[in-house]
Amino acid sequence: MFDNYLGSIEGVSLFPVVSLVLFFAMFIAVLIWVLRLDKKYIKKMEVLPLESKNNGEIINENN
Repeated sequence: MFDNYLGSIEGVSLFPVVSLVLFFAMFIAVLIWVLRLDKKYIKKMEVLPLESKNNGEIINENN
């Protein structure tokens, strides 16, 4: 069904290539961003779900 519609569009074979390039570019960008993150920030985000606020002060429930 879609073969008839897609076959009539000029340059339709370019779309999969562009999509693949955009996907890999985004993947590489996120990978570089994650590898360059500060280790202190990662540790802070790691324990964030285990902390709770009690009257404005943060209590670490891990201890």
